Amino acid sequence: MNDDRFTSFTYEEMKRIADNADIIVNGYAFTKIASGVQVVNLERSTACVFGSDDSVIETSMDDIELEIVTDYYKRNKRFIED
Repeated sequence: MNDDRFTSFTYEEMKRIADNADIIVNGYAFTKIASGVQVVNLERSTACVFGSDDSVIETSMDDIELEIVTDYYKRNKRFIED
């Protein structure tokens, strides 16, 4: 399920991701997208996408980081939803 296209963001891309994020929690930018919610680690350039049913659609995060991000997502998703 790891997706390598998330692993090499440029500074400009990271800045754009942070600027467009709906919320940022502990260095993770959460952005609502058509397929769900994209989460990007602004420090390590790892990312994942949660689907509308809260399942992980794709990720470049290891299991521990994904567990942490899932917890952040569940605690804060009410701030992301319209």
